[in-house]
Amino acid sequence: MKALLLIALPGLALAAPAFAQHAHHHGPGMAMPAPAASAPQPEQTDPHAGHNMAPEPAPAPADPHAHHRQAPAPAPAADATGTDLPAGSAPPPPVQRDRLADRFWGAEAMAPAQAHMLHEHGSMPQRQVILNLLERQFRDGRDGYRWDGQAWFGGDIDRFLLTTEGEATRGEGVEAGEVQALWSHALDPYWNLQAGVRQDVQRGPDRSYATVGVEGLAPYWFDLEARLFLSNKGDLLARLEGHYDQRITQRLVLQPRVEVELSAQDVPESGIGSGLSTIEAGLRLRYEIVREFAPYVGFNWERRFGDTARYARLAGEDVTSKGVVAGIRFWF
Repeated sequence: MKALLLIALPGLALAAPAFAQHAHHHGPGMAMPAPAASAPQPEQTDPHAGHNMAPEPAPAPADPHAHHRQAPAPAPAADATGTDLPAGSAPPPPVQRDRLADRFWGAEAMAPAQAHMLHEHGSMPQRQVILNLLERQFRDGRDGYRWDGQAWFGGDIDRFLLTTEGEATRGEGVEAGEVQALWSHALDPYWNLQAGVRQDVQRGPDRSYATVGVEGLAPYWFDLEARLFLSNKGDLLARLEGHYDQRITQRLVLQPRVEVELSAQDVPESGIGSGLSTIEAGLRLRYEIVREFAPYVGFNWERRFGDTARYARLAGEDVTSKGVVAGIRFWF
């Protein structure tokens, strides 16, 4: 028995912890092996050593205007051309000087052809004559006529503009008419600055005016004009005019039209009162047989206000007039 215990001592020494668990099981004459020396315990490590225990900074207050800001416009595609590119004011690219024809015929011989090509592609003057209104007005016992047109000559930036408009009553001649000679300068692709002179052609005293104003295309394709007139007598007048072409089909077009006239003072000899003097509104439906020629029908309404209406009553004229119109619009 002792021999077996000695042989087993090495294994028992290794299993001392297990024997210790069963020490109370051994009999009184059984000797227990000495427990092996306990292995050194590892040092206790901080369980939060790898954690950042610094206090977190307070969050920045939210920007109350963050949702008001617009996201920057997306950059154009690499292959974008023409109207797909954003609007800008960069100068045009330089004129190409290395032309293949120059190598065979010489630059001097090709210079006239180059100048002609540049003239036709951007610097060639254009011209147009257009009558927006040429109509007969069927009013209550006072049928009349009306015209509104212009002719212009020039380039993309500067033009000479000749405009005329007026109305007449059948059997009584011209009631009110005018001719304007204007210089028109492009401020941007949509608006033009205009300045020049105006001459009235009508019953009553003749008046000449210096005029300045703007005309152009407002957002949503509204054609607008605004002009100031200073007469040779010191009278200051203003006119606002606008119209819009609503295409019902490719040939059928509905055009609402509004014109407002104002005056800074009374002009009794011309039948004009200070403030708002006249408002005219019309609605015309035209059919474009071709783009250059379009007959139309419509309705027109005009009302005088303030002292202008009083002058009209004193002269035996109507304050309000309305009637059906029929005419043609053409240009060339």
